[in-house]
Amino acid sequence: MAQNPTPILLIVGLGNPGDEYRSTRHNIGFQFLDRLAARENVRFLPQARFFGELARIQTKSGDVRLLKPTTYMNLSGSAVQALAGYFKIKPEEILVVHDELDLPPGAMRLKLGGGNAGHNGLKDITAKLGTPNFWRLRVGIGHPRQFCPQQAVFDWVLGTPSAEHQEAIDGCLDAALKWVDGFASGNFERINRALLKFSRPAGEAKGPAREGRQSAGAAGGAKNDGNSPAAPGPDSPSGSGA
Repeated sequence: MAQNPTPILLIVGLGNPGDEYRSTRHNIGFQFLDRLAARENVRFLPQARFFGELARIQTKSGDVRLLKPTTYMNLSGSAVQALAGYFKIKPEEILVVHDELDLPPGAMRLKLGGGNAGHNGLKDITAKLGTPNFWRLRVGIGHPRQFCPQQAVFDWVLGTPSAEHQEAIDGCLDAALKWVDGFASGNFERINRALLKFSRPAGEAKGPAREGRQSAGAAGGAKNDGNSPAAPGPDSPSGSGA
């Protein structure tokens, strides 16, 4: 993996606003930033000009801004573009924390640039920044084809994980909290070494039936999050826009 000597100045957590989405798989980015803000005893405040909620933490290497876009997932790039432009933050100084279908719960990967794997939040950030060359912390949520074949992707990402999967996800988020100083200093070599233990989770979930009971009904009955080609817009009452 290419190494980045530039410290991270902005951490973006992806998710959808609203209590009905708070505990869903698609809100892993929000969940991570909420934990980080609680640990650092800072509060997120709405910032209309940045289309999101903003906080700032102090690290050994300097200040790092935290951003939760409140545009719904499809338009996350508007928030990132506005804030990065205002503070003159380069794409390679941005870390985006997001859910990853192609990794099982308990797995986590870090990468700079690359494709979006169908994730509409990443897709919009890439489009708005004009480049894919920002950092991504990919936190595994698993794919329904493995755990719940009868469930559509948009229902899966807007559903609530089982207790077993949530425990695995929590382990990833808790570990990532320990690396914030490393992100702020640009010490990606050390973080990549720490990530080796998360390249494959110690135990896989036990079959689709158990996970299949965790449906998108927990996400306020949303029918589409934007992973479907026919997704409604982010202001549609029936969809979040993934």
